[in-house]
Amino acid sequence: MDFTALALTALSWLSLLCLLLAAAGCLYALAAAYLADRFAARPVPALAADAPRPSVTVLKPLCGLEPNLYENLETVLRQDYAGPVQMVFGVQKAADPAIGVVERLKQAYPAARIDLVIDGRQHGSNRKVSNLINMAERIAHDVIVLADSDMVVRPDYLERLVAELSQDGVSGVTCLYHGVPAFRGLYDQLSALAIDVQFLPNVVMGLSLGLAKPCFGSTIAFTRANLEAVGGFRRFRNDLADDYAIGAALRGLGGRVVIPSFTIGHTSVDTDLSGLWRHELRWNRTIRNVDPAGYAGSIVTHAFPLALVGALLPGAGTGALVVAGLALAGRIVLCRQLERAFGLAPHPYGLLPIRDILSFLNFSWAFVSGAVTWKGHDYHVVADGTLIPDADLGHDAGAPTR
Repeated sequence: MDFTALALTALSWLSLLCLLLAAAGCLYALAAAYLADRFAARPVPALAADAPRPSVTVLKPLCGLEPNLYENLETVLRQDYAGPVQMVFGVQKAADPAIGVVERLKQAYPAARIDLVIDGRQHGSNRKVSNLINMAERIAHDVIVLADSDMVVRPDYLERLVAELSQDGVSGVTCLYHGVPAFRGLYDQLSALAIDVQFLPNVVMGLSLGLAKPCFGSTIAFTRANLEAVGGFRRFRNDLADDYAIGAALRGLGGRVVIPSFTIGHTSVDTDLSGLWRHELRWNRTIRNVDPAGYAGSIVTHAFPLALVGALLPGAGTGALVVAGLALAGRIVLCRQLERAFGLAPHPYGLLPIRDILSFLNFSWAFVSGAVTWKGHDYHVVADGTLIPDADLGHDAGAPTR
């Protein structure tokens, strides 16, 4: 057999492998749709109507004037919660435009306790955690809720978090999130789709099968005693996946980090392809570092692109296009089920093929190197997830929230 024949045979086998993986991905989508419905229907713990509510400190590290920042932060100030609430905002530069947003919130909500920390001290390579270390000195209450600045929450957010945290054996609470396009443009809608049809069902699948123990920067709730028990925020000053590390530390105290059956909104703000690509590449490389085996195995979730690759290779046959059609249909079924289960807005289904191809390319490229860009700063990530700043770049310090 000559070299050409060997190459064609190898490509035919590769085509078959891609199609088998795509077929597995079709089954995965259907299973994820079923599990999402079951996850969202779980019983919801509640506090007794006459029980006193513990006081809560909400920490919001800020950096720059993000789109919809005022509206996002305001959702935390408009809570139906009977206990005292303190808001602590933190920036690392006196000229940060986010300060103006905090001042507007103070004027609009004069009865609210709102503290602002302006402190440029750096304690490690993770600028967000350095910001949190500086903010921690202002914590006044025993329940702490740490949340990114780009989250949108409902009025019962704190009530539901505290109810979950009050359950026996719970040392922390974190939240799933869905995408909220800030501008309804192409790229922010693609970003929101990545959250809703890639991240969300994958997490639900991992949780349902007991394969994942995640913790998300969208929200992490815990007590001040537990924060002190894990060594404070300083312990996480060099971690890329600081949210994951905080969750692991809380579980190390002997309790569970629970995830309620509701989602909160994440504002998607990407306005061009390069920003969208860098943003998602950092997410993928973070996941790859936290769970390399699980990340590699998630290739089956890219059923539509795998089917297209299989169809383009020699020996595929017309059946490959059938698999591609089934893969796309499975994505639509999954989208509709997620909308129903979590009360999400309808998705732009016409963007799904573009979204899936882009996700597969980004997923593949994340294996190439450990470089990430975070709030305008470049890093390399070593095997244990530690951030190493690029010493050749002279950017000013900032405090990334995601």
